[in-house]
Amino acid sequence: MGFGVSVACAVGALVAGAGVVAMAFPGRPEPWPVHLLRRAAVTAAWAAAAVYSLGLFAVLMSEQAFGDGANSVPAPACRDDFDPATIQGLSHHRSSYLPLRFDCVREDGSVYSSDPDYGWMNGASASLALAAALFAIGAGYATELRARRAVAAS
Repeated sequence: MGFGVSVACAVGALVAGAGVVAMAFPGRPEPWPVHLLRRAAVTAAWAAAAVYSLGLFAVLMSEQAFGDGANSVPAPACRDDFDPATIQGLSHHRSSYLPLRFDCVREDGSVYSSDPDYGWMNGASASLALAAALFAIGAGYATELRARRAVAAS
């Protein structure tokens, strides 16, 4: 299900991105800068949702695997694909959904991440969300500026 949500968001980003590219062709709607900014905002928002949902469902799957049957404590995400020296003294885990993370904690208090991909997922989703907000604000500003010019011209 998690992968399906991410794919749906990615398809939404591709469709919205096609709308941005369509602004380069003749017959584009006027005022085109406002439409371009709005379409770019939607594209960035869908892309942010796609990246975030990948990480969200990765954290949810790691949480779900913990305590689910034999050999599930400590969390499999903290044990699988790690060498014995890394997992020695593993006591528990901490997870977070904002920012995305699933950290493994040793008895001495040291921490290691169960998956280094959470770093780029957090950075990419935050950057894309910020870009979406800036594009939306820019579209609002362009609309306001156009309205003020119309009032001043009349």
